[in-house]
Amino acid sequence: MHSLPAAPPAREPLMCEIFIRANPASYQSQSRSLRLHGAATSIRLESLFWEVLEELAQRDGMTVNQLITRLHDELTEHRGSEAVAGNFSSFLRVCCLRYLMLQGEGRIPADRDVPIRSLDPRAVLDNLPESWVEPRPH
Repeated sequence: MHSLPAAPPAREPLMCEIFIRANPASYQSQSRSLRLHGAATSIRLESLFWEVLEELAQRDGMTVNQLITRLHDELTEHRGSEAVAGNFSSFLRVCCLRYLMLQGEGRIPADRDVPIRSLDPRAVLDNLPESWVEPRPH
């Protein structure tokens, strides 16, 4: 009498499955050309970041190019042109992550019909972890 082969051991779930099952297209780099105050430039980001920027722009009735120009101008006004020259693409990635993190915290409504410009920045940023917000000047 032959015994049946033992069933293979149950596969343990992949620890990072929620991350590794991302659509590969979402992390493909994509360059977009745009004009910032008449100067032609190119920005390279992963596709998923472009999707988040699209959502952000739509919330305020803007195109992605208009949103990027606005972020560029406000960053320049707040930190100076050196900050923009440093690594603007990284700044845009951080903007996307902050948007999603603040949404996850319930500080930015998930309702895409609520414009970002309608939110009170102080209320959104109040009592966040220190690493999420620049220190206020004394």
